[in-house]
Amino acid sequence: MEMQTIESERRLTSAQVRQLCGGISDMTLWRWAQDRGFPEPIYIGTRKYWRETEVIGWLNSRPSSPTKTNEPIAPPWLD
Repeated sequence: MEMQTIESERRLTSAQVRQLCGGISDMTLWRWAQDRGFPEPIYIGTRKYWRETEVIGWLNSRPSSPTKTNEPIAPPWLD
């Protein structure tokens, strides 16, 4: 008789994924899932869940954004 393994990986709700991704909106999460190779959700009934390790891996694989400064950026015609 074969033993089944039970996954103990944490599953995240849409709200938890949005928070983890910096407070993005539902629409942004939907767009990322459609256009940017965001990890696919797992459906349990009609609810969607994401594997925490996949979401974190996806975030870590993205290039980091440049550091923001409080200095205004001059329009190019002023150079």
